[in-house]
Amino acid sequence: MSVLKEVHFTPEPRPAELPMKIWLDDGDSAVDVIDALALSPFATGAQPWSCTASLERVRPEVSLMPASGTLLRAALEDDGRDSRLVCGEGWTLRAIRYRNRAATVSVTAVTEELARSIVDEVTKDATEPDPESDHVEMGFWWQGAHGARRSEKPITASAWSQISGNYATSLNDPLSRLMSVTPADVHGRLVLLHGPPGTGKTTLLRTLAHEWRSWCQVDCVLDPEQLFNSPGYLMEVAVGSDDDGKKWRLLVLEDCDELIRSGAKEATGQGLSRLLNLTDGLLGQGRDVLVAITTNENLARLHPAVVRPGRCLTQIEVGALPHDEAARWLGTTEGLSPSGATLAELFALRDGFLNHSTVQENTGLYL
Repeated sequence: MSVLKEVHFTPEPRPAELPMKIWLDDGDSAVDVIDALALSPFATGAQPWSCTASLERVRPEVSLMPASGTLLRAALEDDGRDSRLVCGEGWTLRAIRYRNRAATVSVTAVTEELARSIVDEVTKDATEPDPESDHVEMGFWWQGAHGARRSEKPITASAWSQISGNYATSLNDPLSRLMSVTPADVHGRLVLLHGPPGTGKTTLLRTLAHEWRSWCQVDCVLDPEQLFNSPGYLMEVAVGSDDDGKKWRLLVLEDCDELIRSGAKEATGQGLSRLLNLTDGLLGQGRDVLVAITTNENLARLHPAVVRPGRCLTQIEVGALPHDEAARWLGTTEGLSPSGATLAELFALRDGFLNHSTVQENTGLYL
């Protein structure tokens, strides 16, 4: 005779709601309050789904607000951040616009479908189309008040064939080899361009971004002194995440004289060591990262560890055009020094902005 037994199942307890408490002090801003309020329904579980979109080149007339919803908070900071908190039935939206026309939209909602639909609504046709083909996307890194920030912007960049005549013929071979580098040709991680101001080093880097665009993302670090003084910032910029493995990356550091001159170790502490570690030490192993540095220093004044064989993919001195080549470029010898002219001087003379005596005082023009 079988006996039926009644079995009771006790359901597993639901996870406790995360208590939402915030502490504010005089270091917090109105934007920080909006951030906390936007996270509250997600933290408590009232709206367990979250969806975020990052935008570039946001159209000025776009509100980044859905057709329905109530604006609860708005804050405008001195640094140009415009933060808005909007709530609707079952969802909460936080939209932050930046001075550089970038924006971040985050939505929490009771369902995944609702969160995605709100994000899709506010981001539809919100950005301008990609730039024309004579532009390349360049990233710009800087250390902000809330950590490392990166913004990607289109920059005008000419092909090497269009600007090669702006440089001395003696540089044609080394620069042409640099422009034609592929991943298989990378046997050093440092690109070093040195020479006087106004000789076209920045222009070369923009063209390099154009020529390498199929295999390399070029990012300019706006505060290199901060980069090598902050291990966390360096890891964020240089190492990145596994998602960055689709392309090589070239980090551009302009005018880094203090970092790489012969006395840099004593003057900048660990900065030089971290740079060297990034180019061929443990930090750089396994990461497809190149570093491009421009400097006005003479090669003889640079730290020997920077220019040692094997570390540099290339090191090129970018100088003025000799007198004969400068005369051909300008179409006249009027105003030219017997020693020639820099690219900045040639453009200034050609456009009639400066005479020769004035040009000598303005060789710091960036090109």
